Amino acid sequence: MNRPRDADEPLVRPFMLTGGRTQPMHDGVRVETQLHAAPAALSAPLRFEARRIVELCQVPRSVADLSVALGAPLGVVRVIVADLITEGFLVVGEAPGELSTALIERIRDRVRAL
Repeated sequence: MNRPRDADEPLVRPFMLTGGRTQPMHDGVRVETQLHAAPAALSAPLRFEARRIVELCQVPRSVADLSVALGAPLGVVRVIVADLITEGFLVVGEAPGELSTALIERIRDRVRAL
């Protein structure tokens, strides 16, 4: 589901957010991957979506949560997140051994909201 776009809101194509890349530079970034910002990330000279992701990741968030919060496609968020991980601005949380039913349902609901 796409949210309605305000007529005055500028349209930015997803490929512009990733520099035309469609594949993340860092492997292993999945929709349920939990991320949190590195301590110095807020003072880094980040722009636009990268800055917003760092702000949102002051508390651990999944890639799916970030996608919904930004209103951006999951693939685009994965590329930006991978860049931030590579640059050391985001840290990947420990992967759970087995996903709980509540987490799976939350991911499902977030993906549906896209």
